[in-house]
Amino acid sequence: MKPIAKVYTAIIFLFLFAPIAILLVFSFNSGNSLSVFSGFSLYWYKELFQDSNTLEALRNTLVLALCAAILSTVLGTAASVGMNKLRSKYMRAAMNTVTNLPMVNPEIITGISLMLMFVFVGQMMGLSTSLNFGTILIAHVTFCLPFVILQVLPKLCQMDPALPEAAMDLGCPPLKAFLKVELPEIFPGILTGFIMAFTLSLDDFVISYFTTGNGFETLPIRIYSMTKKTVTPKMYALATLIFFVILILLLLSNLSDRDDKDPARPRARRKLRL
Repeated sequence: MKPIAKVYTAIIFLFLFAPIAILLVFSFNSGNSLSVFSGFSLYWYKELFQDSNTLEALRNTLVLALCAAILSTVLGTAASVGMNKLRSKYMRAAMNTVTNLPMVNPEIITGISLMLMFVFVGQMMGLSTSLNFGTILIAHVTFCLPFVILQVLPKLCQMDPALPEAAMDLGCPPLKAFLKVELPEIFPGILTGFIMAFTLSLDDFVISYFTTGNGFETLPIRIYSMTKKTVTPKMYALATLIFFVILILLLLSNLSDRDDKDPARPRARRKLRL
């Protein structure tokens, strides 16, 4: 790499991570200033774990992200298997377009559209409230699902189609052939899709803001409501903890992909247990 390229890369990384570095440093500040570092302290971490409203919002966010990730992974894997078996190139192109549309569509449009649909359906069913945990969960699954398909479908395309066919030729039922042969081959893609769905649901604000109901507050929405007054440094402490958790998840995901793509790794030869 040329020296000018190294300097350019360093500037880009500095631009990307300088705000996060400042947040990490001032989460350990003994004062509440963002310009003066008074001294190292864990005071704001202590304050964070004593804030019941923030911890409840964090719990809601984690529960929502976990449920959305599980549903998106199951539905996305099933959709990927179905799309991989399509023989018509026109149908495959149409399905790819429909899948990619939620990823390129602006979140503000997706959020408003889902809100209007939920309100319309709620009024038709005569419900007292149209927005609740179920609506925000459906909304999160909607925008997480394409990312799971984007990770699982290439793994299915890379897999040798003769493997499940050989298993079924030897008498293995289709479901058992999928669980014993196909699932282990595409598991790295499933794991990556699950992690992506979890992280995307964890930090979503726009769609959550339009589709959540009263009594259910996620962490991004709580932080937004705090910006109308002031954001205390305990939010920096919470952001620091979330940053390191996400960093660990991404490292695990990258390690999984690297092991799967290692050319020196011999192709697994699995025995078909019928």
